[in-house]
Parts: sequence; structure tokens; C-alpha cells
Amino acid sequence: MTRIADLIHDWNQNGGTFRPSRPLQFDDETLRDGLQSPAVSDPALEQKMELIEHMDRLGIQTANLGLPGAGGRPREDILKLAQHIVKRRLRIGANVACRTVVSDIEPVVEMTQKAGMPIEVCAFIGSSYIRQYAEDWTLERMLQNTREALTFARQHNLPVMYVTEDTTRARPETIEALYSTAIELGARRLCVCDTVGHATPQGTRAVVKFVRELADRHDKTLGVDWHGHRDRDLGIANCLAAIEAGADRVHGTALGVGERAGNAPMDLLLVNCRLMGWIQNDLTTLPQYIAAAAKALEVDIPHNYPVLGTDAFETGTGVHAAAVIKAFKKGDVELADAVYSGVPAGMVGLQQQIAVGPMAGKSNAAFVLERLGIEATDDRVQRVLAAGKSSKRLLTDAEVRTAALG
Repeated sequence: MTRIADLIHDWNQNGGTFRPSRPLQFDDETLRDGLQSPAVSDPALEQKMELIEHMDRLGIQTANLGLPGAGGRPREDILKLAQHIVKRRLRIGANVACRTVVSDIEPVVEMTQKAGMPIEVCAFIGSSYIRQYAEDWTLERMLQNTREALTFARQHNLPVMYVTEDTTRARPETIEALYSTAIELGARRLCVCDTVGHATPQGTRAVVKFVRELADRHDKTLGVDWHGHRDRDLGIANCLAAIEAGADRVHGTALGVGERAGNAPMDLLLVNCRLMGWIQNDLTTLPQYIAAAAKALEVDIPHNYPVLGTDAFETGTGVHAAAVIKAFKKGDVELADAVYSGVPAGMVGLQQQIAVGPMAGKSNAAFVLERLGIEATDDRVQRVLAAGKSSKRLLTDAEVRTAALG
């Protein structure tokens, strides 16, 4: 087998390689922030349990189970999901989103006891001045809410991640005051949020670096999270920038579902971190994870969705297909997986696909015929190729058989 690294000059490495100094973790927000998307449906409990199991198989460390402050079914589902994690002995941890008020956090005490596992409280509060102005909040009121809520959590031994909403538009002195207070009251993680998808990678690095340095001044063992949205389609880029700046846990949702344009997509985040060499998670079940999410949330997977869409590893272009086919004929699957693809299909349990369409060449037709177990005679290749050239799209296997065999 060819060593692919010897065949590729990787310009991505020209600035030097970076490796996170802390173990990298992932927090899946599909069942909380993802459900805020106007286009999704709230899944049945059994579908939520299935998604949790998919997250666990992918090596995702934590899942946000919902908003206990919403009461009713959301609160019931959170408890049942936590109990399911314990019953199935899953490795994944659980957390929940709570406003920084005691009444939101109170239900978590009973949930923790009934589930028999720790449930992390993600206590969130708006931090930007535009939010303060719109809500008529004062910093002192925000600090008072923080003191009351986190004191209650500490009294009941609840692990806390303190979340500042809209951090990427907040003033440094406000961020420092809020986080410092939270640290003093026992918060073990600080979450930096790009709540409205405002940040660029440069801005992400700046704010995460600021918070990482703030955390280190208090306690170098504190964790820093990054939670980003993709209103400017910078979700993945900002996640990678946050990791480079010191975030050790990053958030995402299946297929990037979420409010407005959505969140950073967890599936593509995992793929990129694996390609960067930052994680070694087995990602071969990613297709099952997004298929389960799409079904549960009642959303479609775009055909051109990177890595996991139906078009991601398929080509009907003659010159491209020819290179892939030649690699296959060398008996080198890794070469075939890399010669015309920036992501190895095998990494996510898939494979390269060759099809016949308007831009196909003879090699496309011959390859597809061989795959279908049909002898690729010159006459059959010409008939299949003619059918492809006269079509407006790629031919289905049934259409290839019809063209070849009449």
C-alpha cells in the first residue's frame, strides 16, 4: 500500500503543527440548543435515547439533555435520559442548561439523586452590553444573580459550567467580573459563547485567549468551553480557532441544527479534529448518527453536505473518475480514497463512488458495469456512455443495466 503522506505536500502544515495542550472534549447540544431550530421537530424519548447512544459510540464526552426550567415533558425526558445513561452504562456525561437563577437549578438536585449520576449545571447569563441595555440589567444585578445561583449549586454539590451568552460582543471588564465571581463560587468550567454568530476566527482567538488566561490566573485546572453559531457560516472555523486559543471542550449539534442558521455541526467538527490529528475517535458510525438525527428531528440531509451528504464521495466527471479508477486498479484503496478527495471516505465508514452522467468518460461506464457484475464489452460501454451523455443527471444502477442490456 502507498503511504499517502509521501504523495501529498500539505500546505496546512507550513505554519507549523499545533496540538492541544489539554485533552480535547466535545459537548453535544443537539437535544437542547438544536431543538431551538424553527424547522425541527421535538423527537420522541426513544429517539433521544438512540441519539445519546450514537454520541457515546463516537466518543463524545458530554450531552446537553435540555432545559429543566421548562418543566413538563422536557424535565421528564431529562431524567429518563440520565437514567438511560446509567442503565446502559454509557461513558457519556450529562449536563443541562439553566438560567442563572435558583428556580432553574433546583430541579437538578432531585434529578441527580434519582438518576444516580452527576448532572452538570450549565448556568447561563447574558454578558454583552447590548443585551444589558435591552433588558435594563445592571452589572451588579447580574453578579447578584450569579452569586445566588452558584451558591445554591455549590451547597448541593452540583458541578457547574458558567456560561456567558454573547461573550464575543461583551466588554472585557464585564467578562472578567462575571467569570471571576463564578470561579470564586466553585464553577469548574467557563463557557465562551458566540450566541449570534458574530465572531470571526480572529475574534474567536482573541476572546478565548482572554478567558483562558483569566482562568489560568485563578486555577490552571479550570476548563474553557467554546459554543458557537454559524450565522456567518464560520462555525467550524471558529471552533478550530477556539481550540488553538485554549478551549478544551467545544460544542456542536448534529447537522448543525439550531436557532436561526444553526450551531457548529458536531459531525463535521469531529471530522476536522480527526483530520488535524487532535483526536483518534472512531468515526465510522457518523453516517448512522446523522441519519438518526435527521429522522428524529424530521430534517433532510442536504445532498451536498460535506463528508456525509449523498454527493460527498461520488463523481460522474470523466477525468476525476479516471484517476480514482486507476488507483483502485493498483489495488490501493487508500490511494483511491485520497487522489480526488480531501477527506478519506473510509474514515467515516463510506467509500468512493463512480457514476455515469453527462460528463462521464469510458472509464466511468466500464467501472460501473464491472461493479454491477456486467461484462464491460465495447458495445455496452458505448451504450451506457451514450445514455449518460444524453441524460441531465447521473444514471441510476437500473438505468445503467437497461442501457447496457437493453
